[in-house]
This record gives sequence, C-alpha cells and structure tokens, in this order.
Amino acid sequence: MTNSNGNGASLFGSRKFRALITGGAGFLGSHLAETLLKGGHEVLILDDLSTGTAENLRELKGYDGLQYWIDSVGNRSLLAELVDECDVVFHLAAAVGVRLIVESPVHTIETNVTGTEFVLKAASKKKKPVFVASTSEVYGKSAQVPFREDDDLVLGTTTKGRWSYAASKLLDEFLALAYWKEKKLPVVVARFFNIVGPRQSSRYGMVLPSFVSQAIAGEDVTVFGTGKQTRCFCYVKDAVQAILGLIARPEAIGHIFNIGTNREISIEDLAHQVIARVGRRSKVRYVPYEVAYEQGFEDMPRRVPDLTKIAGLTGWQPVTSLDTCIDLVAGHLERRAGRSQTKATVHESRLAAGL
Repeated sequence: MTNSNGNGASLFGSRKFRALITGGAGFLGSHLAETLLKGGHEVLILDDLSTGTAENLRELKGYDGLQYWIDSVGNRSLLAELVDECDVVFHLAAAVGVRLIVESPVHTIETNVTGTEFVLKAASKKKKPVFVASTSEVYGKSAQVPFREDDDLVLGTTTKGRWSYAASKLLDEFLALAYWKEKKLPVVVARFFNIVGPRQSSRYGMVLPSFVSQAIAGEDVTVFGTGKQTRCFCYVKDAVQAILGLIARPEAIGHIFNIGTNREISIEDLAHQVIARVGRRSKVRYVPYEVAYEQGFEDMPRRVPDLTKIAGLTGWQPVTSLDTCIDLVAGHLERRAGRSQTKATVHESRLAAGL
C-alpha cells in the first residue's frame, strides 16, 4: 500500500498484506474491501449483518483473497483468532443511522462502545494497527464551522437520545487514543462526514439513497425539518482512498482526522437536485422532525469539515462531484431493483410450473 501523495514512509511498504474489516458487509466496509482485493491484498470480513447485507458480500465473491464470517465482534474468541491472522484492523462495525439511534439507543451505545473495546483489546495483545471509524456527529451543536479536529465539542443534554450516538463514538475515540498513549497500540481515528455512494441503504435514514429511491419511484421526496440544514456529501471511493492514505502513514498514528468534502449544500437543495437528475415527476414534501423521529429532536444546522490536517499529511482531497454521486446511487438502485424483479419472475415461473 502506498501513500496517497507518494511522499514519506509507508507503514506497510509496498508489500501485500491481510486486512480484517469489522463491518465489512456494510456500505463503507464493502467498498474498502473491494479496493483492497483489487489491489491484491487479502481481506477478512467479520459482520453480523445487523446493518450490512449479504448482497454486499455477494458483490465481493468474485475476488480472490476474500474470507468472511457472519458473526459479531462480540464473539471474542473468533475476533482474537482473526486479529491474530491479520496485519491491520479496520474497525467499521457500528450501529449507524439516525433512525436506528432514535429507536434503539441501548443497542447503539452497547454496540459501539463494547465492540470497540473488544477490538482494541484483541489488537493490543498483538500490537496490530487499528483504524477506528468515528463520525462528524461528535461535533454536536458546535457553531464553529468548519469543524477542526482539535475544536471543542458541544453535545446536547442526555435526555435527548439523539446524542447517544455521538457520545458513544466519542468514547470510542477516547478509548482508542488511550490504548495508543498507555499501551502503544498503533491507532488512527477518522471522523466521517456524510459518505455516500452505491450500496448505501436508506433503511436507517440515510438521506441520499432515500431521496434517490423516492425520486425513481416518482414519489414525493421527503425533507425532514425546514430543509435549510446543510451537509457535505463525499463519494465513498474518495473516502476509501483517504482511509488507505492514513493507515499507510506512521505519522497518522495517535491522531484524529476529518474525512469528507467541504462542498456544502442544503438538504432541500439536495432534494431538488436529485429530482432534476432522477425523477422529474416528484415534488418536495416537508416533514417535521417530531413526526419523522421524536418530540424535541435536535439537528445540526451545518456540518462542514476542515480538511487541512489530512491534506497536509497525505495530500488527499475529494474529487467526485455530487451530481456523479447521485447518478451512481441511482444506477445502483435501478440495477438492484432489476435483479430483484428478475428473481421474483423466476420464482413465480417455478411456482407456476410446480417446481
């Protein structure tokens, strides 16, 4: 694995390596796995399919060097075995998505905090480098935009369940950095800002696949709140290159980095952009937060990363436009819908034939 800008020492040199990806059947994990497999590396995936999908695994089965286990990081004996076999751990397994966080706060907290503890403890015994995925949610209600990695963090009250996800990921960050400081475990932490692309599910409130699937179906595109809140959408393969650039650099160890794009767009403008590219029959419909989620739900008005730190170390910058992201998501959803329709037709034919 080489650095994204070709400068400086590499943690792995140019040799092939074996990576363990927890949550590798998920959206980001499957793209990371695919990139590594294409590069000739070996990939071990551990995923319980709670938010990942078997369909994502099927898209990887054509590559040599892939092994996967449908199980949880809570299976500590299996986790220890896989960590022992790998050269580097990418810990992406987590409870994600605003809807899941609101509906299952206990699951969210326990999955994120306990899962990360198990991964770090297993990796620490063998001093295996660990990449820990965090989130822009940790910046909370901070008004200091763009967000820098060393900014103070401002979360809401503990009576607002919406902040439990941010708090759990903050604990993940504290724990990862503590393992580096106290036990010298090589860790790198990244805060992701609205990563999008093919394979992302709309099940848990992910906005772009939700908008695109509604527009393809000719339905109203539902915007929660006023739609004035802004976000920055980064293409998943750009994010994967950022991950690989960071894990290659010894200088990244013990640090936190933002990964995303700083091109800002309001959610209602995103809805109109999706409609213009995908489903011209659709209209925008506004849904109050208390109807979409829960009474008193709080949202972040802006979420923009400062990318100075990662660019300074690796030279990485996102390159894919939002229009391209929308087109890629739409194409992927239409292909999956076509495959599902084909399977349904075959099934119906077999039933009619008495097979």
